[in-house]
This record gives sequence, structure tokens and C-alpha cells, in this order.
Amino acid sequence: MMNHYDIVIIGGGPAGLSAAIYGARARLKTLVIYKGVIGGMAETTREIVNYPGYGQTTGPQLMQDFKKHAEDFGAEFLNDEVMEVDFSLDEKLIKTKKGKELTAKAVIIASGCKPRLLNIPGETKLRGSGVAYCATCDAEFFEDEDVVVIGSGDQAIEEGMYITKFANMVTTIVLHDDGILDCNKLSAEKAFNNEKMNFVWNSTIEEVLGKENVEGVKIKNIKTGESSELTCQGVFFFVGMIPSTGFLHDSGVEMDQKGYIPVNELMETNIEGVYAVGDNRVKYLRQIVSAAGDGATAAVAAERYIEEFNDFKANVLESDKPVILSFFNPIVAGSLTFNTVLEKVVSDSGSKYKIVKVDISRKKMLAKQYGVKETPFSIVLNKDTVIKQLNCLMDSENLNAQLQDNISAVRDCPAKES
Repeated sequence: MMNHYDIVIIGGGPAGLSAAIYGARARLKTLVIYKGVIGGMAETTREIVNYPGYGQTTGPQLMQDFKKHAEDFGAEFLNDEVMEVDFSLDEKLIKTKKGKELTAKAVIIASGCKPRLLNIPGETKLRGSGVAYCATCDAEFFEDEDVVVIGSGDQAIEEGMYITKFANMVTTIVLHDDGILDCNKLSAEKAFNNEKMNFVWNSTIEEVLGKENVEGVKIKNIKTGESSELTCQGVFFFVGMIPSTGFLHDSGVEMDQKGYIPVNELMETNIEGVYAVGDNRVKYLRQIVSAAGDGATAAVAAERYIEEFNDFKANVLESDKPVILSFFNPIVAGSLTFNTVLEKVVSDSGSKYKIVKVDISRKKMLAKQYGVKETPFSIVLNKDTVIKQLNCLMDSENLNAQLQDNISAVRDCPAKES
């Protein structure tokens, strides 16, 4: 049985939950589909002290507050996994692992990303108890303690230097020979000059040690094969992040080589009515506060898109008269003048047509859908069938003749069901 929604949000992290709050508050039927537990990566953060209004809280508690806020406004939640989407239709189709099929007028992709794991013993068990993946989020919790950093790229070295602001010592485990890092030269030079940065070369990590909290790591020298243990209270893994966008392959959504989604200032993707927010989009800062802002922006943009969607359906696709879509640009005088001529011709002909004016500066997606490159531009529609493109001359007689021809064309053309 198909379930219909105004907005379906894929992902239950801070970006998705924020979008749910705004969507549901706008009285839109809103569904959040989340996999596993609510909160995404924020749920694994043991302490948060930089979210506005919360002096100190935990990731799970903050995310539960987000969820309750959304539920209080009427948002629905579904614990499931999205396996397939079809964004080619006006009503987007979403299929889940548990066999549900849902449609939505707008979709907000908030599936986030996940750290690339080494899958070594202790890594998953001690995640949130000394194992971390974000220095900005967790570095201050290791004040005057010893920390190990895994990785030697830009992120690992720059984040490692940030951690030195708090930690007693930061030891970086590097696969390469002495002095060789994968980061840029400037960061490498700064790291080598940082008295709190230490390096273990030609080595990899075999295990994170500890029962309830991190107590150390087991290191293996890849040249000698010897293993040793190093005492520490925290381990930061910086071996890359993976956006959770695999389900979007073949969906038509544009992604970069790493799988992140580029968007504009409204969080719009390249597909009308589809938005991307939070860590799965191309962005500068990946934090709870910035994710929440993304979600709010997308939900408001989606609300306005849905209003236009409903208006277009009622005034164009369900019109009992043939419709003239007249595209204009308010800064192009000629397109405004043409609308005046068009209105007079239609009125004089007995109002056999309905005119729907479209400002291309506001409705760019609709203009793109009908291939509008310059104005004035007008087409005649019967339901969702394009009958003809008008020659937009400032000539009443010529325009009237074109419209009279179209009346017979509309009669001969069977209307499609929308």
C-alpha cells in the first residue's frame, strides 16, 4: 500500500531532524526515515559543549530533544533503510528495505557520512569512550591526556595539531619512512615544529586497548614486524569519511567523485524538489549546528516548492481550459508588454484560455523544464500535454490567429491523466 507525504527526509541526524521540525511546523505531512538509531554520528558523541543554548549535554540526549521537538509538531518516523529512489516523476518514489513504497512531493537527503573504519579490535567497542573521529567535536575532552592519531594526510595532521591545544602529547602513527607525510608541505613543517607532536614511522595500529575506556594501542612496525604497546587515553582515526549516498546511484542526483552532493544556497540539488543537507553535501563545516541550519533552509525551500507544485497542479494540470504558460522576466520590458497584449487577445476571444504567468527569476526549475532561455516565451498546454509554442509577436491579429488554430488542436488531442 502506497503512503503519500509532502516531505520525506532520508536520514535521522541533526540535519534531518531539523528539517523535520520545520517541515512539520509548516503543517506539511513529514516523514523521517532513519537507519539504526536516531542521531547519526552525533549520537556517538559522549559530550557536547558547543551547541547554542546547551552548556553541556550528550549527543544522544541532544538528538532525542531534536526528535521530540519534531514529533510535537507532528512529524512521523520510520526505522528502515532506503534502498531505491525514483526522482523522475513529479511525486518522488522511495522504496525501503522492509518493502515499503512511499511517495513525496519533496525529498530531503540527510543520510550523512560515516568514518572510514580500519575494523581493528577495540575500534568499534570503544567508540565514544576514547575512540573518536572529529577533533573539533572531542579534542577538549582529552585535556592534559595522551592521544594517538591515525593517518598522515591533511586532515590527520591539521586535526592532530588542533588536538595539541588540549592534549599533553599527540602521537601520530605513520605508514611511511621517517619524515614522509601525505599532507601539504606547510602543515608538515608546522607539525614537525610542534613540541607536542610525536611520530611513529613505518607503523600501523593493530588494536585499541581498554575495557571500558581507551587505555592504549598496539602498534606494529611494518618493516621489522615487531609489535609494541603505547599508553594513551584517546585515539583519533583520520583515514577518510564516506558519504552515505550509495543508494543514489542511477537516481540522477549529481555527486562529486567522492559521493558528496553539490547544492546551491537553498540546498537544492540538480533535481527539482530534491534537497541535500548535512554531512552528505559538499560543505566547509561539518558540525551539528551547521547541519541544523542546512535542515532548516531545505525545509523552508521545500515548503515553497510544494506550494508552487500544488498551485501548478491545480491551475495548470487540472484546469478545465487549455492553459497558456507565459514566461516573463520582470527586468525585461518586452516580456511584460507581451503579457499585456496576450491578456487582451484572450479576453477579446471570449476567455477560452487560462493564462498562467511564470516569473523565470523565481521559478527557474519550471523554466528549465520547458526549455525557456529568453522571454517572452509562451506555450499552450492541455493538461500536461504541450500543444504548441506561440510566436510571441506584439501583434494582436497574428497572436489571435495562433490561438484559434490551437483551439482545434486541443479538441483533437486527448488529455492525459495527471
